[in-house]
Amino acid sequence: MIWAQAYDPLEKMLGTTGYLLSALIAGIPLYILFYMLAVKRVAGHKAAFFGTIAAVILAIAVWRMPTVLAINATVKGACFGLFPIVWIIVTAVWIYNMTVESGEFEIIKNSLASMTDDRRLQAIFIAFAFGSFIEGTAGFGTPVAITAAMLVGLGFNPLYAAGICLIANTAPVAFGAIGVPILVAGAASGLPNANGEAVHHISQIVGRQLPFLSVIVPCWVSITMCGFKRTLEVLPALIVAGVCFAGTQFWTSNHLGPYLPDILSAMVTIVALILLLRVWKPKSIFHFPDEEVATSTVKASYTPGEMIRAWMPYMILAAFVTIWGLPAFKDAMKPLEQWALGIPWPGMNGVIEKMPPLVNATSPYAATFNFNFITSGGTAIFLAGIISAFVMPAYSARRGIACFVRTAYQLRFPIATIAMILGLAEIMNASGMSGTLGLAFTMTGALYPFFAPLLGWLGVFLTGSDTSSNALFANLQATTAHQVGVDPYLTVASNSSGGVTGKMISPQSIAVATSATGMVGQEGNLFRFTVFHSLAMTLVVCLLTLLQAYPLKWMLP
Repeated sequence: MIWAQAYDPLEKMLGTTGYLLSALIAGIPLYILFYMLAVKRVAGHKAAFFGTIAAVILAIAVWRMPTVLAINATVKGACFGLFPIVWIIVTAVWIYNMTVESGEFEIIKNSLASMTDDRRLQAIFIAFAFGSFIEGTAGFGTPVAITAAMLVGLGFNPLYAAGICLIANTAPVAFGAIGVPILVAGAASGLPNANGEAVHHISQIVGRQLPFLSVIVPCWVSITMCGFKRTLEVLPALIVAGVCFAGTQFWTSNHLGPYLPDILSAMVTIVALILLLRVWKPKSIFHFPDEEVATSTVKASYTPGEMIRAWMPYMILAAFVTIWGLPAFKDAMKPLEQWALGIPWPGMNGVIEKMPPLVNATSPYAATFNFNFITSGGTAIFLAGIISAFVMPAYSARRGIACFVRTAYQLRFPIATIAMILGLAEIMNASGMSGTLGLAFTMTGALYPFFAPLLGWLGVFLTGSDTSSNALFANLQATTAHQVGVDPYLTVASNSSGGVTGKMISPQSIAVATSATGMVGQEGNLFRFTVFHSLAMTLVVCLLTLLQAYPLKWMLP
């Protein structure tokens, strides 16, 4: 039996026209999430539970989705949350926990503090630069899990550590995981993509939007930490970081494509900051008010060899996730896991149809599951952790296994949160509720370019992934652009650019950050910390897209 999605169910029930009323109803699960996280400040897994239950009830009662199919779709989404998302998070936090248990993280802290004891610069080094490198190689929550744990280990207030990492993890997201979001946008948009033409064109436009955000993110992070006046004390470093990252991001995305912008931008930024700190130091050192401020500059207490050894787990991690992200590696491994790619999901595959106007013509809803264990980023991190257990002194594989079990138990509530959030996203997508929300935005006519990034923002809030948001809305963006007479490549690109600003408030991302910083149960506080920054950055992308659609059209390739 084939079930066709309906995007305006209230038209038949109440005789209404247009998508507005149906969209308001479709947003109920999101209202519940916002209310429980931002107002009631309940634990993330509780908010996710009630939001998911509401989505299932609406899908059945209003969108007329068969009950068994609705439950099945929710289970499918939860399984995607467990693999590969949770697999990445558990392995990333596991490596951090091992470095703490072995005592190596004390050496890492000393090496960073001896280079700069200033919390503002440490945040730029780790949350912005190193986090961008990890985003470029692994993506999918990995950078926040690693960098937030590192900042807490250095002595950062957990709320600020988590919030800063979420804010910093914006500009690199569109090119994360070796450019996967852009590749998906090109494939899902329906735009001519022979020899990767659409992918390269979208990469160029995103590379002419995000650098405007990238150049100010270091200052944004610093102002969030200490205010405008104290930010001026480290302005040279912030300018170097922002300009180096944004400039490299612009050049690579326009000339090399979507694969390397994050990796090369992060490397250039780290090297530039290290060189700057050899000739310049801030006049005063910033610590958080609740910290014990050191009375003198921290001195390096370890030999260069000991520092290299302490950093080795993260060097191994970076090497593994880089190799795992290379297209050549993925192609070489495909024969080994061909059986695990595109597994038809029982009871859903071939059962649901997407309908116009969400798509150009009736098409099947993708109901497959990829258990690509070998090429998963989490597997790369897991292997890096195994090797690291032998690299760290006075450590062993036995202790590493015990640490892994403790880490999995430590993350039990975030695991439940992520599984339910991805279940919520899947039921909204499969039932057509997400399509209803998207179609409501298309009613804005000539102002649509302003609202196009909001679709990407909404998609990432729902799924926690710029890749998933592009898969969900890229075709709709292109179709609507043709209807209103603007460049379809611009609206597709803005879906990815707008999506990056929704990453910091996605319940999935918040669950990752709280689990990495020991703040499980405080998801509401972290949501309140980041929501203003998310909306403000989204407004920047919306205005830029509107200008590029009309008066600044010359900026587009």
